[in-house]
Amino acid sequence: MSEKAVLIEKSFADAIAMIAAAEELPDELKRHWTTSLRQFARATDRPPEVIPARYSAVRNDLANWHHAPSGLTRKTVMNHRSNTKRALLYLSQEKGIPEHGAPLTADWEKLRAQVSDSLVRSRVSSLIRYCSANNISPPEVDDTVVDRFVEYRNRCSKPANDAFRRLLARAWNANIGGIPDWPKRRLSEPPVKPAVADEWEQFPSGLRREVEKYLKGLTQIRKSQTGRHIKPLRESTIKGRRAELQAAARMAVKIGIAIEKLDSLSSLLKPKVAKKILDAYWEKNGEKPKLYTIDLARRFVAIAKETKCLNDRDCEQLQGMWRRLHEERPPEGLTEKNLDFLRKVLTPGVWGRVVKLPFAMMEEARRQRHRPIRAAVVAQKAVAIAILAVAPVRLANLTAIKLGANLNKPDGPDSNYWLHFAPEDVKNTVRLQFVFKQYLTQLIDEYVRDFRPALLRGRKEDCLFPGLRKGAKEKVSFSVEISRYIEKATGLKMTVHQFRHAAGAIILKNRPGEFELVRQILGHRSIGTTMRCYVGLETIQASEIFTEMVVAEISEDLLTAEDDHDHRS
Repeated sequence: MSEKAVLIEKSFADAIAMIAAAEELPDELKRHWTTSLRQFARATDRPPEVIPARYSAVRNDLANWHHAPSGLTRKTVMNHRSNTKRALLYLSQEKGIPEHGAPLTADWEKLRAQVSDSLVRSRVSSLIRYCSANNISPPEVDDTVVDRFVEYRNRCSKPANDAFRRLLARAWNANIGGIPDWPKRRLSEPPVKPAVADEWEQFPSGLRREVEKYLKGLTQIRKSQTGRHIKPLRESTIKGRRAELQAAARMAVKIGIAIEKLDSLSSLLKPKVAKKILDAYWEKNGEKPKLYTIDLARRFVAIAKETKCLNDRDCEQLQGMWRRLHEERPPEGLTEKNLDFLRKVLTPGVWGRVVKLPFAMMEEARRQRHRPIRAAVVAQKAVAIAILAVAPVRLANLTAIKLGANLNKPDGPDSNYWLHFAPEDVKNTVRLQFVFKQYLTQLIDEYVRDFRPALLRGRKEDCLFPGLRKGAKEKVSFSVEISRYIEKATGLKMTVHQFRHAAGAIILKNRPGEFELVRQILGHRSIGTTMRCYVGLETIQASEIFTEMVVAEISEDLLTAEDDHDHRS
């Protein structure tokens, strides 16, 4: 078997060459089409050599091509989309590039033709074309071949996850026995995440009653072992604690502990049972336990001590299990997902698109005055984004802002707004205060005066962001609306909470090492929390400082020459 190194079919690079050599096309059209193909490759950050020259292969990427990250106007991107589609369809119709991928050898063509179910045929077609292009005969297909196919697909086409592989294996195996010439070797299916085996109501009433008693205690002010008062937990946190305990009980049953023996919290948390549960989670996690497993061990200790359902000796054993797991805890800091987001934020021009967005949105709202509700919703999101850019509060605080209470003008109507929250209104009981500049004050005033009344519909309420019904805007829906609008307008995917991460990154970029400033802006209780979250960003600042040192050694003439070369290419 001989496997090609890159692509098994014609690529964008081939397409550009074929269009340039097409004598029947006008020079201007050739220039437009090849330019658009190159712009698309640049927008997707892939070499033209690995992009299939098939419209069906790039249709979704074309539809999702956003103008802002490309530095182009919306109209220009629309023209590039059209040119790219026309070029690829021309190559399919006039130059014989297969519409559905690499051509098939005779044995694979014969085999594929015998698949009568269109859904099954579509699911195995990409594997068939890969095997055909790499001279892999039908009897040679096994899980190793599928591994190489998935790797190729991830490198040159759409990502292939476990769900894709599962559907592929099922489609392949469905033909065994039904089609005489189909290979008899079955493909392995990645396991499906099992459904909940036992409903919570099936567990003994004693366990359910004690769990609810423990959770009810979390809704009240209580004292820690050191005598410190602990404030009640939020409803969402209690919901999470309930789900953790229910999942732990189900895991116990799954690993062989009789459900009738789990008749109390002590029976669930006693060291022999707890160890089996934690070991099962660790085995499920792989070589390293996930944070969920590590935190669950700590939770077991806390519950046992708070409810006094175990004696001191058993609690010490649980403590030992937690210590062992805690040693495996990865270094604290931002997740890879958030680090990827911050790399985008710190790329020149990206964050500028976000902070300038509220002004464009208010312009749009003004143009929509003849549609008052629509205009008010746009203005509402504009003000929310403008506030988050300078006061990155949590979502619960954002939606809870009240005029005159959290947002007011201390020196009368001609002064600027201050945004402030009392400690008891903040998640970690830290007082928050932000002073707004004149531009933001004017933006809020215009929204409150000209747009907010349409959302109130005659109601007398003081919430800054009212919903269309009684009360403030619902948190989840408001967060989703803001995220979708930012992505649509700027191309940047971000949540409301990620305004906080962006603030930390931008402060440290401009004021390296000033974690205390980050702490104050984000309202952390301790500098340790801030440093654990954002200390990894110092490598970015170090890289930029070192790069400036290198650039200082390069002559201006060389840098100018490189810029000119990039511009021409």
